[in-house]
Amino acid sequence: MGNELADVLVVGAGPTGLVLACDLARRGAAVRIVDRSPAPPRTSRAKGPNARSLEILDDLGVADEVLAAGSDPLPMLKYRDRLPVAETDPWADSAPSPGAPYDRGRLIAQWRLEEILRERLAGYGVRVELGREVAGLTEAADGRHVDVKFAEGRTERVRYVVGCDGAHSSVRKLLGIGFEGTTAEDQVMVCGDVYLAEGALDRTRWHQWFDEDGAVMLCPIPGTRTGWWFQAGPERDGRGRPLAPTADGFRRLLARHTALPGRALTRAELLSTYRVNVRMADRFRAGRVFLAGDAAHVHAVAGGLGMNTGIQDAFNLGWKLGLVLAGHAGAELLDTYEEERLPVAARTLDLTSERLRATLEAIRRPGGGLDAAITPDTTGLGVGYRWSSLALVHDEASRPYETSRPDEAPRPGDGLPGSPQPGDRAPDAPCVDAATGARTRLHRVLAGPRTTVLGFGPGSAAVLGEVAAAYGDTGVRTCRVYAPYEGGARSGPGTAVVDDEGHAAAAYGTEAFSDTDTGTVIVVRPDHHLGLSAPADDAGSVHAYLRRLHGAGRPRNGSPALVDAARKG
Repeated sequence: MGNELADVLVVGAGPTGLVLACDLARRGAAVRIVDRSPAPPRTSRAKGPNARSLEILDDLGVADEVLAAGSDPLPMLKYRDRLPVAETDPWADSAPSPGAPYDRGRLIAQWRLEEILRERLAGYGVRVELGREVAGLTEAADGRHVDVKFAEGRTERVRYVVGCDGAHSSVRKLLGIGFEGTTAEDQVMVCGDVYLAEGALDRTRWHQWFDEDGAVMLCPIPGTRTGWWFQAGPERDGRGRPLAPTADGFRRLLARHTALPGRALTRAELLSTYRVNVRMADRFRAGRVFLAGDAAHVHAVAGGLGMNTGIQDAFNLGWKLGLVLAGHAGAELLDTYEEERLPVAARTLDLTSERLRATLEAIRRPGGGLDAAITPDTTGLGVGYRWSSLALVHDEASRPYETSRPDEAPRPGDGLPGSPQPGDRAPDAPCVDAATGARTRLHRVLAGPRTTVLGFGPGSAAVLGEVAAAYGDTGVRTCRVYAPYEGGARSGPGTAVVDDEGHAAAAYGTEAFSDTDTGTVIVVRPDHHLGLSAPADDAGSVHAYLRRLHGAGRPRNGSPALVDAARKG
C-alpha cells in the first residue's frame, strides 16, 4: 500500500486526462496520472481542438503553443474519377467576433498536442507514470477513498479516480458500468499516418477522392514535411469482408482512386481499422470514480467532436473536484458533473450520427465531401447547461437550486438567440485594463482556476466589495466592468476593465447605466459558464450562489485549516 494519499488519480494520458490533470495541478491538488502504454503514443489520430477547446487550452496557458504548432483548417479539394471537381472552404464565411475570437478549430497532430500538455503538467511537478495499468478498484467501506490495484501487483490509495482511458476503458469495465449502443459493421474505414514523396500533393489542401467503389482522403499533418493523415474505404476480400490495413494495401488504394502512383506512398505507420461505434455509459460516476472522454461516450467521427467532447468533460469536472478537495464545496457538487455532461454526450451522439448521414449522402454526388459534417454546432461554442441545478435564474431565488424539467430545458448545443442565460458559455469581449490602459479581453480576466463575479453599472460596486471582503483570494475574483462614459476614479477591490467599445455590455445584455441605475452582477463559473445573473441590489442571491461553490468565505484569521482538514479526511 502506498504511503501518500493522492487527491485524484487520472487513468489515461490522452488529451482528456492531460487537460484534467493540468487543471487539478494548477489548483494545488495532489494529482497523479497513469497510462498503460510504455511510452507516449506517436499517433496523429484526432485532427485537433475545435473553437471551444481552444478557449479551454487558452485558459490553461497553452493556446499559443498549439496555434504555433498547428495550422488553420484547410480548404477541401474534392475529386471524382481521379479528377478535381470542386473545392470548398467550410470556414470561408467565418471570422472571429468580439464574443468568440476563436471562430474555428486548429489542425494539429494529437501526439504534438499531448506533448504540449505534458510539458505544461511537468511545470506543476507532475509527470505521466507510464506502463501502469489499473487492474482493480475498491472503494473503502467508509466512502472516503479508493484502493487502486495495479497490474504489477501494487495497491495504492487515492481520494478520487477518473477514468480517461478510452473506449475500451478498464476503469469502466471494473466498475461494471454499461456501455450501450451500436456498432455499424458495414461502416468501416482504414486509417494511418503515411508519408508521401515530397511534392506529390499540394499541402495547402485536404484532398478527398470519393468514387462509387471507394474513397481516399489525405490531409497534411502540420509540423511535418511529408506526413499525411490517410483515411480510406478498405480493400475487401472475395466475400466482401474488409481486409486489415497494410502499407501495400494503402498503396493499392492510392493508385486506384488518385492520379498518384502507389510508390508515392513511401511509408505507412499506426495503421488501424475504424468502425462507427455509437455508445454511451449509462452513468458517468460510481461513488468516488468518474468517467470522462471516450471512456464515457464514443460516436461517429463526423464533425471531429470525439477528443473535443473529452476535453470539455475534463474542464467541467476539474473545477468541481478542486473545490470539493479544498473543502469549500460539499461533495454533492460532484453530482452536477453527470447532470451536465451526460445530456451533452447524448446530444453529441445524435449530432455526429446526423452529420455522418449527411456526409454519406453528400459524397454520393460529385463535389460532395467532408464539409457536410461541419456546422456551427461542431465548434462547441453553443454548448451550455441551462437545465443544470447550477444555473440559477434570478426569479428562482426562492428555489435556487432546483433542476429544470428536461422537457423545459433547451437541448445542449442549441444556439439560442438573445443574451446569455445561466448555464450558457460566457462570451468574450475586447476591453481595456482600467489600471494599465492595456488592451485585454474578458476571457483573460476569467482565465485561471477561480470563479469570477462581474459587475456592470455603478450599483454593482457594493456587492463586489462584499464579495471581495468575504472571499479575498480564496478562489473568487471580482471584476468591475466600466462603461466608457463612467467618470470618476476607477478603483476598488479586484480587477477593473473599461468596456470601451461596448462589446461586453452587448454580449451580456446589460443596459446602458446611469449613476442611478441598479446595475447587474453576473457570476461566471471557473469553466466559463454563467452561474447567476441578478440585479446588483439582490446581493443575497449572489452570496447564496457563492456559498454553494466556495462556502462562507475565508476564515477570519486567514487560516488554511479548511484545506488541510479536507486533505486529512
